[in-house]
Amino acid sequence: METLLEPTVADTVCEDRSDRYCVIGAGAAGLTAAKNLLEYGIAVDVIERASDVGGTWNPGCPTSAAYPSIHLITSKPFIRYTDFPIPDDYPTYLGQRHIMSYLRSYADHFGVREHIEFDSSVESVDRVDGGPEWIVRVRTADGVSERRYGGLVIANGHNWSPRQPELPGVFHGLTMHSADYKGQDVLRGKRVLVVGAGTSGCDIAVESCQSAAQTFLSVRRGNYIWPKYMFGIPTDAYYELVLKFHMPRPLVRAMGKPLLRLNSPGNPLRFGLPRPEHKLLEEHFVMNSTLLYHLGHGEIGVKPDIVELCGDRVRFADGSTEQIDVIVYATGYRQAEFPFIDRKHLNWSDGPIPELHLHAFHPEYDNLFVIGYVQISTGTWPIMDYQSQIMARYLHLLKTDPRRAARFRAAKANPVHGPELNGGIDFYRSERHWLQVEHVSYRKRLRKLAKQLAVAPVVHTPR
Repeated sequence: METLLEPTVADTVCEDRSDRYCVIGAGAAGLTAAKNLLEYGIAVDVIERASDVGGTWNPGCPTSAAYPSIHLITSKPFIRYTDFPIPDDYPTYLGQRHIMSYLRSYADHFGVREHIEFDSSVESVDRVDGGPEWIVRVRTADGVSERRYGGLVIANGHNWSPRQPELPGVFHGLTMHSADYKGQDVLRGKRVLVVGAGTSGCDIAVESCQSAAQTFLSVRRGNYIWPKYMFGIPTDAYYELVLKFHMPRPLVRAMGKPLLRLNSPGNPLRFGLPRPEHKLLEEHFVMNSTLLYHLGHGEIGVKPDIVELCGDRVRFADGSTEQIDVIVYATGYRQAEFPFIDRKHLNWSDGPIPELHLHAFHPEYDNLFVIGYVQISTGTWPIMDYQSQIMARYLHLLKTDPRRAARFRAAKANPVHGPELNGGIDFYRSERHWLQVEHVSYRKRLRKLAKQLAVAPVVHTPR
């Protein structure tokens, strides 16, 4: 009996789609990238591995970190796309179902959904020999196909490859990364250890303590824990105001600490949390209004670093041990993962991340863009929107008015990136800050560029 084998790439015919761009990912970045390209008459294929839009916010996506009770830490005014308001009846801080509803509405309103190929994934990308086009290998239910595209937009995000510590010893209980956490049912009645005190770790620890038999939070170093509201106003509104008026950093820090104390249940040191090693503003925000409340009620125990896994127990740096059933590693994500494309195509030398102009624009290629590859202390969706506006307008002007496009081409040939975008803030040296920028000055740069490249859209969508 003859065995039927799945066709290999070598057996396939390369389909010519050089009249359009391939957008990798239909999350928040991919949607606005496709929307802006379409607005300037640039055809797109959006490749999405899940069966719906949303990326990391879509619980059906294989790399999603969403769970039912998750909420944004950015309030409505600072998370919305630039031309698509969030409905008034949505809460100040959107939850997972509101996020998905908003992203679906955006995709439908601007006609992006019909250009998305769901349940598909990009296997690899390479440059055409002797030419500027891209060969993209796409896996669908029917196998692998090979396509030639005129341009490429990488918009698959950077919070999808979990980083998990290597610890000595063996643990006999259940372990998971926060990316795999889907709700507190798995913690119910268990002795739970959450490792990492970023926003995700704090949120999961708070949720755990309401159903677990006991909850511990392992904290390696101290953070400033900000509430979501101060004096009844969303905290990020204060932060935006401070940065907008360029208040001196020493003054901001002098004012920030008293404000934090006034809006906090007490000094975090009283609850067992370590003192932060960094100055205020030098670390990505940790936003949680209830962690200190639960610490104060003894519902969460604070522990230092893990030094050894001991079967059904865990030993900590202070010499103490605890019996543990479940460990949740809220230890972040690798920030430099592009498994489908060779580093040589990303202007990547010896640094930890690619050297792209403003973290988005290739200094040499005019048909390769990375949208959303940036870390900020507020909402990323409008930032992605501005990046996409610049991309689409630049591509349009390359064809219609090359002289206007030449200025931006010259600028991106000498990329501004990394510490040049920190707005004078010396961010704490950690992997999560490789992509960190001071968002007000960064956003100002993007707005200025978008204005310089302003040109009327080719395709008009009802607003």
